[in-house]
Amino acid sequence: MKLLLTSAGIKNPSIHDTLVDLLSKPIADANALCIPTAGYGHPMGSPGGAWRFITGRSSTPMCELGWKSLGVLELTALPSIGEERWVPWVREADVLLVNGGDALYLGHWMRQSGLADFLPSLRETVWVGLSAGSMVMTPRIGEDFVEWKPPTGGDTTLGVVDFSIFPHLDHELLPENSMADAERWAADIPGPAYAIDDDTAIKVIDGTVEVVSEGNWRHFPS
Repeated sequence: MKLLLTSAGIKNPSIHDTLVDLLSKPIADANALCIPTAGYGHPMGSPGGAWRFITGRSSTPMCELGWKSLGVLELTALPSIGEERWVPWVREADVLLVNGGDALYLGHWMRQSGLADFLPSLRETVWVGLSAGSMVMTPRIGEDFVEWKPPTGGDTTLGVVDFSIFPHLDHELLPENSMADAERWAADIPGPAYAIDDDTAIKVIDGTVEVVSEGNWRHFPS
């Protein structure tokens, strides 16, 4: 699977061009599934937020980019319908657009639905994460970002990549997301980490990591 891990979606031309490169085709020729699940697990999430994400009326461009087709994959529904139904939907998609919200809630439902186990087979599919949709691919999110409590406890996510992510760096509406806050967060993360602002994304292909940015970011080595 090819990963484009963003803080706030496809916010600038550099991230947009990287997405097209990962798809190996124009966006207008690509089939997308969007995953709104993470939004329901966060205290600030709402039905309206899910609607804005799906309909492209949010401030985080994902679904409104002009896809050939766009469908909704709600992970909480998958365990009740069986893999024979949803696996073909995922296989036919060129890209999975994964909303922000709560990374631990998203990780829980990725495991419960079976999607987490299925991801390694999707060699050419592009995963575009938005905030929690990016953080879920990391080993840990850090206590600062724990809201919804998983049954197993802790702050462990899927560990598809070997680094953690502090999103929305220096966001004007999030005073707790300063670089100093990111430094304190990183000091408690046992491994490498990145702090990225909303104009930054991290591309990962076969373990090779590349930062794509028109903004501000910082790497914290392990």
